[in-house]
Amino acid sequence: QVQLVESGGGLVQPGGSLRLSCAASGFSFSRYALAWERQAPRKEREWVAGITAAGDSTAYAPSVKGRFTISRDNAKSTSYLQMNNRNPEDTAVYYCNAVSAQEDGDYWGQGIQVTVSS
Repeated sequence: QVQLVESGGGLVQPGGSLRLSCAASGFSFSRYALAWERQAPRKEREWVAGITAAGDSTAYAPSVKGRFTISRDNAKSTSYLQMNNRNPEDTAVYYCNAVSAQEDGDYWGQGIQVTVSS
């Protein structure tokens, strides 16, 4: 059974840091590119960051570049999103996505709430 389970969300003050984790099971994690997306209230879902299957290349949305860092540990089948210098506009439900054209797979986690508020 394929699963992607996000964890680490919650409430953080503006300027604070938080690290999200995405634990995968049921598929060949190391063959999949990973991405994080988010959806804020009353807004469309936004792509946030991505990392290649090997972990050798990353990309970020302009809104988070320089503040967020995506990484992965293929030995643990886990992806991470380190979020620093948070602001209220970062409040959203964050989703983990694993995709591979070669494996014909596209999997999503259930999402996790992150709230930035004082």
